[in-house]
Amino acid sequence: MYRAGIDLGGTNIKAGIVDEQQHIIAEASVPTNVERPYQDIIRDMAELVKTLLKQKGIGETQLKSIGIGSPGTIDAVHGVVLYSNNFGWENVPLTEQLRQYFSCPIAVSNDANCAALGEVKAGAARHAKNAILLTLGTGVGGGIILDGKVFEGAHAGGAELGHTSLICGGEPCTCGRKGCVEAYVSATALIRDAKRAAQQYPESILNTMCQGDLSHMNGKIPFDAAQDGDTAAEKVVNDYICYLGETITNFVNIFRPDIVLLSGGICNQGKKLTEPLETYIQDKSFGGSKAFIPEVACAVLGNKAGIIGAANLISGKERRKTRETNLEVGRI
Repeated sequence: MYRAGIDLGGTNIKAGIVDEQQHIIAEASVPTNVERPYQDIIRDMAELVKTLLKQKGIGETQLKSIGIGSPGTIDAVHGVVLYSNNFGWENVPLTEQLRQYFSCPIAVSNDANCAALGEVKAGAARHAKNAILLTLGTGVGGGIILDGKVFEGAHAGGAELGHTSLICGGEPCTCGRKGCVEAYVSATALIRDAKRAAQQYPESILNTMCQGDLSHMNGKIPFDAAQDGDTAAEKVVNDYICYLGETITNFVNIFRPDIVLLSGGICNQGKKLTEPLETYIQDKSFGGSKAFIPEVACAVLGNKAGIIGAANLISGKERRKTRETNLEVGRI
């Protein structure tokens, strides 16, 4: 049997067919063209999956389930995208619409949840049952995996790790609040702070590496400048490690996962990023070195994580549903 995973992005719709060994045996993408009616986008999602099945000679009766990772606030129980700024969607019945094309079970979850589940099933956390994933990009997404299943909260809009508070009344966040995690540990925040440092210290090589144009600043430059001993860049990087370390420590104190994963371009820094974070967590987390300290690692699957995770959404939901049914009839 096979599963299909769909990674619905603002630029492209990516889909893959995943086998029982968690290998993507076929994958393809088409432009999303977000300005279209959602019905057209969902039709393209269906056609993409059908094309991949045909390419591999797999009948639709061999398709066990379809999962979708979508940006935005998701009502996973009813399969509805309540709101997605990327698409301008509100209350889109995603799974209901896709069921017009397929008879197998269909599920949807937030794209960060799917990426986290993909890493647990086939990536850097494949030997773990409990993991936290933070995606450090334009914003900060978060995925929580508990006992091998996505944790989304009791209702839609839960588990938004990037919009927990780090500094009360701090930097403004895109969500409208101030001081959110996203406002301090996203790549956008790192670039903002590096620009400020470059302006404050004109002699800093941050300016040289930007060729005198701060619009060229990126998340790699402050790390490179700090490596070269630039004092202003060192402070930017150290502050960033502190903010991210505090963020991870908070989640470790709540969930105490087996592993914490990071994804995004900043992860190209490798151990220059993860090693000081592990030291920070050991020093700051409740119980210190006497308690379990999870490994901090970089995700390894890249864009494939979302497809693999989406493809595995149904298995987790089936296990929860079975347990709930058993409880109702007194089997547990």
